Amino acid sequence: MILVSSCLAGLEVRYNGTHCLQQGIHRLIEDKKAVTVCPELLGGLSIPREPAEIIGGDGDDVLNGRARVVVKSGDDVTKQYVEGAYKTLKKAQEIGAKVVVLKENSPSCGSSMIYNGEFIGKKVQGNGVTSSLLKRNGITVISEDNLSGFLKTLDG
Repeated sequence: MILVSSCLAGLEVRYNGTHCLQQGIHRLIEDKKAVTVCPELLGGLSIPREPAEIIGGDGDDVLNGRARVVVKSGDDVTKQYVEGAYKTLKKAQEIGAKVVVLKENSPSCGSSMIYNGEFIGKKVQGNGVTSSLLKRNGITVISEDNLSGFLKTLDG
């Protein structure tokens, strides 16, 4: 079983109430090979919500207490992001997921790129909070950017 970001499955759970449907993910859901998750909702955040970025590092730094997640107006939502990450890890463990497909660039789900914390649209290398926690626990995290290659390995 695979765990996937809810927004990639077409659920309107992103901060602005939209989705970013990936047909390959939709097919995995239909074939009952994947289960959806949204770490931000699991952490108690609402739809819509203010955009958030990590200030002072990446998800590893957040988990280590050296960085925080804030929304554009300045409110600290680190607690919700960490809580959502741990609930996502629990879900991944419950279903036996070895691979998780998450939305790139997200402060929760980014697996190689996140926004730089200045709310100017600039991206930097780094993991989101959930991606960091999953990787620390031996779970492979890929983004929708690597989805086609991953789906070929499933079909092959």
